[in-house]
Amino acid sequence: MLDAGYVRDRPDDVRRRLQSRGLEPDAELEQVATLENGRRRLIPEIEGLKREQNTAADEVARAKRQGIDASPIFAANKARGQQIKQLEIELDGIEQQRAALLMTIPNLPHDSVPQGKSAEDNVEVRRAGVPREFDFEPKPHWDLGPALGILDFERATRMSGARFCVLMGAGAKMARALINFMLDLHTTEHRYTEVEPPFLVNADALRGTGNLPKFEQDLFKIAGDWNLFLIPTAEVPLTNLHRGEILDGRLLPIRYTAYTPCFRSEAGSYGADVRGLIRQHQFDKVELMKFTTAEQSYDELEALTLNAEEVLKRLELPYRTMLLCTGDMGFSAAKTYDIEVWLPSQKTYREISSCSNTEAFQARRANIRYRPEGTGKAEFVHTLNGSGLAVGRTIIAIMENYQQKDGSIAVPSSLRAYMGGAELIEKA
Repeated sequence: MLDAGYVRDRPDDVRRRLQSRGLEPDAELEQVATLENGRRRLIPEIEGLKREQNTAADEVARAKRQGIDASPIFAANKARGQQIKQLEIELDGIEQQRAALLMTIPNLPHDSVPQGKSAEDNVEVRRAGVPREFDFEPKPHWDLGPALGILDFERATRMSGARFCVLMGAGAKMARALINFMLDLHTTEHRYTEVEPPFLVNADALRGTGNLPKFEQDLFKIAGDWNLFLIPTAEVPLTNLHRGEILDGRLLPIRYTAYTPCFRSEAGSYGADVRGLIRQHQFDKVELMKFTTAEQSYDELEALTLNAEEVLKRLELPYRTMLLCTGDMGFSAAKTYDIEVWLPSQKTYREISSCSNTEAFQARRANIRYRPEGTGKAEFVHTLNGSGLAVGRTIIAIMENYQQKDGSIAVPSSLRAYMGGAELIEKA
């Protein structure tokens, strides 16, 4: 959520930066200004009436000492008290409307984010590895997996519908191996603390990260009386670990990593993305999460992105890192890097991780603050998150980049210890 004071005091800057996202925010900003004017009118009026109430208490005491009838003062006090109550109800209503409106406005892009309208305007910042030259026509993972008996889309569809998959044998083992490999790397070398969070969260948790109220159609909600949702990413429970808390600034940055399944409706997805493992309703992911100060946050974003890239380096998978333009960033992000892995079957790079700095946008929604030296005035933390990595897409990349002419798949050397020493996946 944007800082209401900043929106009030810098409307032209807010408008310009939201317009760079491709939005026309005039109506929303005008409504915010109208509500702000209502607050400015009511707050001094309420404070003035409360001062009169305090003064009236002294008048009552003075009247009693002088033997004067104080009933007119009591009556005026009662009427004023009712007036204060009504004005406070009106003020509360205005503040709720303002908060609800601010909840629907996306974050402001950082000044270092390139201007643009779509993914075509994203900027490549680096790439690593060279795509392999095949002496045969490489197959897509949705052909390789079923042929090897490690991916079963047909049986998953019968039990759950489209865009689910059963991982079998070496496929299931590779998923487990990748999760352990990623968690070990991030906890032992990158200094993240491992967390196993709940996979179900309440609406407040999703509001804290910006998934609600704007993106409810992308979520799976539990039926019945439960006010719970399946998590779309571990970013949600990890961010909310410190919801409503004031952290000791001397402990920042705090780094968390977690493996979770993720559940998304993927509303609006179509075409090649819905085939195979690219966009599933359920998928596994290892998440990276940081809580930092404002001064640290952009250095920590660079480090978090490199932490995610390191997984691909260890697996020897070609990738590139893209800085997203203003028109292609997510709702909560102030700056985002997408890491894209090379897929031979598509002859292109595809996203495998998004690493974002949301600045204080999520922290303001979830009320997460810190005291810079452990004491003093509390300030909002900056939160950062990124995939480190999406497991299903990493399996895709391994299958397609390490496929052999006979349809078998070589196991990356860094993953073999996690696969019981296996060097090759062949049809059972």
